[in-house]
Amino acid sequence: MPHPLLTNCPVCQNTLTVTRLQCNHCDTTIENEFSFSNLSLLSKEQLQFIETFLLCRGNIKEVEKELGISYPTVRGKLNDIIEGLGHDTKPKQVTDERKIVGMLERGEISPEEAIAMLKE
Repeated sequence: MPHPLLTNCPVCQNTLTVTRLQCNHCDTTIENEFSFSNLSLLSKEQLQFIETFLLCRGNIKEVEKELGISYPTVRGKLNDIIEGLGHDTKPKQVTDERKIVGMLERGEISPEEAIAMLKE
């Protein structure tokens, strides 16, 4: 049974390097230095959240229902994942306001949630 991919050294916590790939069918082995995808750096829980988010087609209301969590929790998890992928999560005020209004118009959030988000 294969083990999950380790990305950090269990001794010193530095990033590991993949140096060997092997085919289980024909035993071909390739040795070199290979890079990780940014997604491989995320935790199992973060990857499960991403899968749920995608299955809900990015509809935050559906993610809330599926996982039984609140809107702020969904946003927090998304921000953690974005940061885990090495991106900035500082909101762009004008874009966020338009996005919030769009979400409200599509029924993805309630008026109360939109007000709370605009106050942030």
